[in-house]
Amino acid sequence: MSVPPRAVQLNEANAFLKEHPEVLYVDLLIADMNGVVRGKRIERTSLHKVYEKGINLPASLFALDINGSTVESTGLGLDIGDADRICYPIPDTLCNEPWQKRPTAQLLMTMHELEGEPFFADPREVLRQVVTKFDELGLTICAAFELEFYLIDQENVNGRPQPPRSPISGKRPHSTQVYLIDDLDEYVDCLQDILEGAKEQGIPADAIVKESAPAQFEVNLHHVADPIKACDYAVLLKRLIKNIAYDHEMDTTFMAKPYPGQAGNGLHVHISILDKEGKNIFASEDPEQNAALRHAIGGVLETLPAQMAFLCPNVNSYRRFGAQFYVPNSPTWGLDNRTVALRVPTGSADAVRLEHRVAGADANPYLLMASVLAGVHHGLVNKIEPGAPVEGNSYEQNEQSLPNNLRDALRELDDSEVMAKYIDPKYIDIFVACKESELEEFEHSISDLEYNWYLHTV
Repeated sequence: MSVPPRAVQLNEANAFLKEHPEVLYVDLLIADMNGVVRGKRIERTSLHKVYEKGINLPASLFALDINGSTVESTGLGLDIGDADRICYPIPDTLCNEPWQKRPTAQLLMTMHELEGEPFFADPREVLRQVVTKFDELGLTICAAFELEFYLIDQENVNGRPQPPRSPISGKRPHSTQVYLIDDLDEYVDCLQDILEGAKEQGIPADAIVKESAPAQFEVNLHHVADPIKACDYAVLLKRLIKNIAYDHEMDTTFMAKPYPGQAGNGLHVHISILDKEGKNIFASEDPEQNAALRHAIGGVLETLPAQMAFLCPNVNSYRRFGAQFYVPNSPTWGLDNRTVALRVPTGSADAVRLEHRVAGADANPYLLMASVLAGVHHGLVNKIEPGAPVEGNSYEQNEQSLPNNLRDALRELDDSEVMAKYIDPKYIDIFVACKESELEEFEHSISDLEYNWYLHTV
C-alpha cells in the first residue's frame, strides 16, 4: 500500500526535526511576481501543522509591485476582499539557514485554491502549466541558471551603490579584470561561505567566477532534470547570497544595471531536452543539422519579442543592453558565439544545449523559464526554422530589434497570440497591470538629471 503524499511530507518534517533538534524557527517562503521572497516565520512546534493543513496567505501576494503594495487593477486585492488562499510545502525544500544566529530552517511553499487546485497566479504554477506540455510529448527539460550579482558596500554615496572595501587589502576595486582569480581572493571568505552555504542547503552551485566589473561575480548552478526545481534553486540562491553577504558586513544587488558604464547583471539559462530513454534530443556532432535543436531555436527566436517583459521586467532592465556588455538586442543565434541571444555551446556532442543570454538577474526565474520553454515548445511542435547562425560579431551584423523599453515589451506580451496559448491570459493581464502601474509611477517621477538640465535653463 502506497503512503499518501501528505504522510510522505510529514515523514520529511519528522526526519528533519529529529536530525536538527537545535532548530528553533522555520521560515515559510514563497516568491512573488518579482521573485521577491515573502512568507511567515513559525516556531518548530508548528511545522507539523503546516505540513498537515498548510498556511493561509492572501491571493494579493501575487499582485504586489516592487515596493510590496497591492496593485488593485489586478483584481486580486479589494475586489475579492483581499481573500486568503492556502499554501502548501514544496517537497525536499526544508533545510537550514546557515547565516542565522538563532538556528532557523526554511521551507518553500506554493499557493493553492481553498479547494486544493494550484492557484493560477503563482509564478511557479505558471511554469508548471508550460512544463506539462512537454510531459505530454514524453520529454523532460534539463535546465541550469548562471546568476550574476554585485557585492556592494552597506553604505551608499548620495543614494548610489559603491563597491565594498576588500577585507584583504582594504581597497575598493575599480577595474574590470574578468575571470581574475586575485579578485576572488579579495572576497574569499564571503564567496566560499556562499558555496558552502549552498551545499548545506542542497543548492547545486558548483562554481563562482569573477565577472567583468568591480566586485561583480557569477554563480553557476549545475543542471537538473526538472526546470521547476532549477528555478527553486535560483530563488533560494539569491536569498542565500544576500544573507551571507550581510554576515560579512557587505550588501548585494541583483539590479540589472546598478552602475552606469559597467556591465549589468544577467541571468542566463541553459536548456536541453531528454526523450523517454533519457537521451538528449539536441545531441549532435553537427548541431546545425539537428532538426529538434533548430526548431527549438526557431520557436524561441520567433517569440523572443513577446518574452521580453518576463526576461526584463523592470524599467532599469533595459539599461543593461549594449554591445560592449555582451547583452544581445536582436533575435539571433550562433554556435559558441557570445554576441547572440541564443548560444549553442560546441563542446561535447552529448552536451549540446541552448544558452539563453537575454534575461537580467532581476527577472523572476519561474516566469523567465516559462516564457523560454513556451518558445521551445512552439518551435518543436510547429517545426520553425531559425535561419542561418550568426558568425562573428552579431552586433555589427544585426540592428537592435527587440523591445528596448518596458512599455513596448508589455505591449508585445499583451498582443502575443502564441504566449497566450502557453501562459494563462488572466495571468498575463495581472502581470501587465502590475508592471504598467510601476511604469506609471516611474514616469511621473522627476529625475536629478531633469533638474540639472532644465531647472535654470529653460
